[in-house]
Amino acid sequence: MNQPDALIATAPDTAFAEWRDYFALLKPRVMILVVFTAACAMAVAPGTIHPFLGFVAILCIAVAAGAAGALNQWYEADIDALMKRTASRPLPAGKMEPREALNFAIALSVGSVTMMGLATNWVAAFWLAVSILFYVIVYTVWLKRRTPQNIVIGGAAGAFPVIVGWAAVAGDTSLLPWLLFAIIFLWTPPHFWALALFMEADYSKAGVPMLPVTHGLAHTRKQILGYSALLVPITIAPAVLGLTGWAYGGTAVTLGIIFLAMAVKVARSHSARASDMAAEKQLFKFSLLYLACLFGALVADRLLLA
Repeated sequence: MNQPDALIATAPDTAFAEWRDYFALLKPRVMILVVFTAACAMAVAPGTIHPFLGFVAILCIAVAAGAAGALNQWYEADIDALMKRTASRPLPAGKMEPREALNFAIALSVGSVTMMGLATNWVAAFWLAVSILFYVIVYTVWLKRRTPQNIVIGGAAGAFPVIVGWAAVAGDTSLLPWLLFAIIFLWTPPHFWALALFMEADYSKAGVPMLPVTHGLAHTRKQILGYSALLVPITIAPAVLGLTGWAYGGTAVTLGIIFLAMAVKVARSHSARASDMAAEKQLFKFSLLYLACLFGALVADRLLLA
């Protein structure tokens, strides 16, 4: 019997779940970043899309991201129950039956991909389906409980929405959306490992092989610096290759210098207690602002060039 089946068999009696529980199942905070990056990709993609169809495309991406998050919570309810950060989610808290969550997630997955295909094109629908399957099968089921590289390879799941957004407008993909994909892919390790450093006790308790758990804090800090050093040149590449203007390029350079400075500060840190990890918490928070500003600059740059 696998973990979700075990949960189904032992789930406590639950009343009808409230709308808040369904909403929480969608991981709304993750959805915000996914929708924002996909919307930026749509804004800079060549071609035009009717505003209503553009809204439908964004809605499909948001629903698909939520569906993937719900499937992730269904599969990981056992380890969510062991971590303070996730113990209050609807499934480990006993607010919803596992089978109810699974049916909800599958319905959203099929509905969002079908609607994307009908409203825009089937290239976008294909990449939307790939993004859901990658997050659920490759990251959640295959990697997360087996290897500390889970975040590295799994980072692709969070990068696919820019491909979906671009394809929804352009009908195909080209070099720039794949560079945007690479930016999110390389941004993911330092972002999540900064979090994993000060949440290491939680991951260790749940048996999740995050890098700080398997290789220690010092090694993780070096890896954060290494991936940050790879990330910054990739963010500048669109401007160097002439795919964007230098308004974006200047922003990428400035943000990259700040990001690298924070990564160096983390690499030089020797704090072992979460309460003392100010540099790690600072990098985690800044990494969210960093990605938002970078993609915002991409759109502003395109508007300036138009």
